[in-house]
Amino acid sequence: MVIIPLGGWLASVESVLMKLYIKPWCPWCIEAVEWMTRRGLEFQPVDVLSDARAFEHMRKISSQSLTPTLEMPDGKVLADFDTRELERFLEGPKS
Repeated sequence: MVIIPLGGWLASVESVLMKLYIKPWCPWCIEAVEWMTRRGLEFQPVDVLSDARAFEHMRKISSQSLTPTLEMPDGKVLADFDTRELERFLEGPKS
């Protein structure tokens, strides 16, 4: 799947599938899904309440159990964030 890059290190990635670990009732998760969808980003939402293995994987990669948690294909993880933090994370470091 292809995403629309926002800049930073993400701009050099041509084909990527981000995983967004969510709890369906979580307001921050709902906001993150809507934010990413509005920007045309391709991602795989993963409901950690209905998938115990996914929940354990999320805990392993983020050392916590809060959502939303975003896992990039290169292994970078952003845990327990709001959309401002998500935007900064996807833009990458400022030069």
